[in-house]
Amino acid sequence: MTTEGIVKDEVEVPEKVQVTLEGPVVKVKGPKGEVSRRLHDPRVTVAKKGNNVVISCATLRAKERALVGTYGAHLRNMIVGVTRGFEYKMKIVYAHFPIKASVKGDTFLVENFLGEKSPRKTDIIGATKVTIKGDQVLLTGPDVEEVGQTAANIERATKIRGFDPRIFQDGIYITEKPGR
Repeated sequence: MTTEGIVKDEVEVPEKVQVTLEGPVVKVKGPKGEVSRRLHDPRVTVAKKGNNVVISCATLRAKERALVGTYGAHLRNMIVGVTRGFEYKMKIVYAHFPIKASVKGDTFLVENFLGEKSPRKTDIIGATKVTIKGDQVLLTGPDVEEVGQTAANIERATKIRGFDPRIFQDGIYITEKPGR
């Protein structure tokens, strides 16, 4: 929304959600957890106005005007994350050697991948929870970036090197993401 060179984006905050502004850091707290993010461009202002958060910019430069929409999208994702959460579904696929996946603390282990002796490891980022049921891996959490990065790390850990990928299609792949 624009009015005489000022770009504004208003994000409505639901009843169960608390938004606090501490300088450039925005904290959103809700029933599923807490997410914080640093929104630090000095030309873009973020302010609370009643039950809304108003993001505005008074410059004519396209880069800063685009940040208003970006910050609004980040804030909406944070609100969705603390109210409903984000969920990625992955599938364990193997044809040659049965893959055993497990979670040890904040590490995801993939054992017997292509018959390898040592397990492949990857980090579980932030407050992401990983559940393994049979050949399904379910990742859930309040921060879409942490859940998505954890899914990408798992997929990358099972990347095939040194074999023909048309024949060896083993791995753990993302089958479902939020927003699809």
